Amino acid sequence: MTIHTEHPFAEAEDPVRRFRGRLGGTVAVACAGSGADRAGLTVTSFVVANGDPAHLLVLVDPDSDLADAVEETGALAVSLLTWEHRDLAEAFAGLAPAPGGMFRLGTWEQTEWGPVLADGPGWAAGPVVARTEVGWSLQLDAEVARVVVRDGEALVHRRGRYQRPG
Repeated sequence: MTIHTEHPFAEAEDPVRRFRGRLGGTVAVACAGSGADRAGLTVTSFVVANGDPAHLLVLVDPDSDLADAVEETGALAVSLLTWEHRDLAEAFAGLAPAPGGMFRLGTWEQTEWGPVLADGPGWAAGPVVARTEVGWSLQLDAEVARVVVRDGEALVHRRGRYQRPG
């Protein structure tokens, strides 16, 4: 894991990055694998497309450990985070240290698609049916096999800062 010295949405010369930072989004951790082979990454670039079957489209860094784990397992799990999980989000984004590993932060349950956060406001998971390069990202397309929704409001990220919803 690399701890970056710069913030990923800091004011930059790249107008696309600045525009994207103003969109904001719900914060989640995308995960794959099990045991010592688990990998995860903080994401805000994702969408759920309802249908039969529903699809979960997630943009990730193609060089990330998560991309490698998804290629190995063929599955993906995405857990929503709350305000109380913002330190966990920083660690999975590679912006904060996680002594002993990222999965020591929070309580995780293993599913057949990957680890999910036990106390988050919800999660969706399923098999990855397509991997497509889009811009500088890798789009993971997972058919939604299971969705769990719990009480709690999801964490929001906009212009480089976490915000409480509402």
